[in-house]
Amino acid sequence: MWVLSASGCRRLGAAGSLAVAVGGWAAGSLPVRGGWGLWEPRGSAVTLAGALLAYLGLTVLVAAWWRYGVLLARGVRDGVLTTLAWWTAPLLLAPPLYSKDVYSYIAQGAMVLEGHDVYGGGPSVLGPGDLGADAAASVGGHWTDTPAPYGPAFLVLAQLVVRLTGGEIVPAVLGMRLLALGALALIVWAVRGLGGGRGGHDGALWLAALNPLLLIHVVGGMHNDGLMIGLMLAGVLLAVRGRWVLGCVLVGLAMMVKSPAAVALLFIGVTVARRDGGGLRGLAKGLVLPGLVAGAVAAVATVLAGTGFGWLRTQSVAGTIHTALSVSSDLGLGLGLLLGDDPDPVKAAVQNLGLLAAVVLILVLAWRAWRGALDPVLGLGLSLVALVALSPMVQPWYLLWGTAVVAAVAWRERAGQVLAVLSAALVYETALDGRTPWYGFVVAGAVLLAGLVWMRREPWPGGRERAGAREDADPVGSGR
Repeated sequence: MWVLSASGCRRLGAAGSLAVAVGGWAAGSLPVRGGWGLWEPRGSAVTLAGALLAYLGLTVLVAAWWRYGVLLARGVRDGVLTTLAWWTAPLLLAPPLYSKDVYSYIAQGAMVLEGHDVYGGGPSVLGPGDLGADAAASVGGHWTDTPAPYGPAFLVLAQLVVRLTGGEIVPAVLGMRLLALGALALIVWAVRGLGGGRGGHDGALWLAALNPLLLIHVVGGMHNDGLMIGLMLAGVLLAVRGRWVLGCVLVGLAMMVKSPAAVALLFIGVTVARRDGGGLRGLAKGLVLPGLVAGAVAAVATVLAGTGFGWLRTQSVAGTIHTALSVSSDLGLGLGLLLGDDPDPVKAAVQNLGLLAAVVLILVLAWRAWRGALDPVLGLGLSLVALVALSPMVQPWYLLWGTAVVAAVAWRERAGQVLAVLSAALVYETALDGRTPWYGFVVAGAVLLAGLVWMRREPWPGGRERAGAREDADPVGSGR
C-alpha cells in the first residue's frame, strides 16, 4: 500500500503536521491580547474541535514518523531532508503550540530594551506602555515573576527580535520561529557531519531532526533548547574534526543560551586528551583548556550583552517549579509529605541527591570514553539523558538534549530505539495550549508501554548483531 512506503509516510506526516497547525489556530497557546484578530480564541466549541483535530494530527504524524524510521532501518533510502521540509512547512505560520514560553522570551527581550534587570525580576515588571507588554500579559502563570534562567547570548537574540518587530506579538513570534528554524538547520548540519554512526545520516536525521517531539516543541513551540542543541552539536562536530578551540567557542555560546550545554566540554576534553596520546599531559590539557575557552566566551558574551552576570544566580530558578516528569521531585515530595508537615527540605535533599547521581554517572561515562570503551559523542548523549532524568525539573522537550546527540552516532542501536519510543510517548504529555492535563500522562504511558513491547518483539533489523560487530571492530567509535 502507498501509505506504507516512504513517500506515503511523507504525505501522511505532512497531513498530520497540517492538522496540528490548523488545530493550533483555534486551540493553541494563544496570546491574551495582541493577536491581530488572527490568534484569538474562537469559542469553546471551535476550541474543542481544534484540540481534537490537533490530537488526531499528532497521532498521524507520530505513526508516519515511526513507520518511516522502520523503513530507514530496513535500508530504504529516501530524501529525509525533503520529508523534513514537508513536515515543517505547515508549522511555520502557526501560533505558538504546546507552550507559552515564547511569550517569556519576547518579554525578557523587551525587559532588556526597557532597562530592567532580567535576572532580578520577571515579565510582570513591564507596564502597559512598555515594549512587550502584550507578551508579558500572555506569559504562563509560573513564569510571570520568575527571573530569566537563560544566558545573555539568547537574550541578545530576543532583544533583537523585539527591536525589529516593536514587540508586537505576531511578528515577534514569527521572528522567534526564524531563530528556531536556524537552530534546526544547525542540528541537521551537525548530525550529517557526525555521520549518523552505523546506518548513515538518514536515520540519524530521522531521530534527531524529524522527531515529532522536536517539531512540535522547537518549531511549533520555539523553545530555545533547539538553539542550545544546535550550537552544542556544531561545537562537538568541529571538535571531532580537530578544530576543538572553535568547537569550544560554539559550546560556550550554547551555554550562554542554556547552561546544560557545559556537559559537552567534558567530552570534548576527552576527545582532545585521546588525540594527544591519552597520557597525563593529554588528560590535563583536555580537562583544563576547553573550560578556559568556553569560560572566556561566556565572560565576553556577558560583557558585550550588557545584561550582567546575574545568570550565574538564576540557573536554579527552574528547579523551584514542580513538574510531574521529575522523578527526584516526585519522590522527594512524597517522602516529605510522609515524614512531616513541611515537605520542602526533604524534597530539596532528594533533588540534590538526584543531581549528585547524575554527576557520578556523567563522570563514569567520561571515564569510559577516555579509556576507549565508549564513543565520546555517544557518552555525551547518554550523559545528557541521565542529567534530564535526574534533574529537579523535567519538561518533555528536555529529552531532545541527549536524543539529538545519541542520534548522531547510534540512532539504530538500543539507546536510539529507547529514545525514539520515549519521544513518541512524550509528545502527548503537553496539551496544545501548554497545559499538562492528566489524560496526557495516560496517553503517554500507553504509547510508552506499546512502544517498548513493540521494540522488544521487533528491534531494528540487525540492530543487536551489527552493534556487537561495531563494538568488536572499533570500541571507540571510528576513532572519536
